[in-house]
Amino acid sequence: MMKTGTIAGMFMLAATVVSGQEMPSDYASVLKTLGKQGDYKAEVLKINIPRNDLKVSIDGVATPTPFGFGGWLAMTRGDGGTDVMMGDLVLLEDEVNPVMSALLDNGLEVTALHNHFFFESPRVFYMHVHGHGNASELARMAKPAVDLIGHGSGQHKSSVSGGTTEISAGQMDTAKIASTVGHQGEQSGPVYKITVGRDDLNLREMGAKINARMGLNTWAAFFGSDANAEVAGDVAMLANEMNPVLKTLRSNGLNIVAIHNHMTSGEPTIYFLHYWGTGPTEKLANAFKATLDQLGKHADGKAAMAH
Repeated sequence: MMKTGTIAGMFMLAATVVSGQEMPSDYASVLKTLGKQGDYKAEVLKINIPRNDLKVSIDGVATPTPFGFGGWLAMTRGDGGTDVMMGDLVLLEDEVNPVMSALLDNGLEVTALHNHFFFESPRVFYMHVHGHGNASELARMAKPAVDLIGHGSGQHKSSVSGGTTEISAGQMDTAKIASTVGHQGEQSGPVYKITVGRDDLNLREMGAKINARMGLNTWAAFFGSDANAEVAGDVAMLANEMNPVLKTLRSNGLNIVAIHNHMTSGEPTIYFLHYWGTGPTEKLANAFKATLDQLGKHADGKAAMAH
């Protein structure tokens, strides 16, 4: 009985130590590496990245940072001692794509980009981050992106090399665009739009085939002239296609403006990414073609039934 009581007491003591949540030394080093404050509770390190540098108003109402402008990263232990990191970074428009590139270039994943408010000034966007590795590696991977936030490093860049924002309707060699992309488009006034379905995915809902006409498509719309145009579009992706697509668009100088879902049922899950940029049509068409080349590599072609 004495021995049993001693063992039980030891377990109770261990539980007390755990519940006290003394921060592991490697997590303390993460805070030092990132130069941020945080806390350790429920076996999670929460790293605070508040936008105290911003004075945000929502529909004219001056709004304090804790109302919804406190970005963060969080880490917790996974199997085999591997750490899992997730986060939500609060960014100005001009910070979004430089921060995204810094994350992608250093081995982290971007999983969502969206807004939380209407009528806010300045405009604020939220980028969700994911990664896994050991704590020190994750800190190293995140630091270049974190260092960009709130330090005036965001640069308004709308074009690939060779373009400007002074765009007007002009002559576009749409046959050349179609040849580059490998798909024909349609002319609607001054806009030339190419739409490509995901025929490699057998997506169904209640037995109905969900095809390009139902919204399962990737597209690019071109406006301007061959020398100076803008492109906007949407990419329909599987989860494992998302970050290759992001890297391709960013490496080609195009801006990511949203990542989200359009459908809440059906298998596999499809994600949609909206992009925009300016430049010569040849470069924009090549960027779109490179993006299309990232799609369909991992689809298994099996029937997917939602119900």
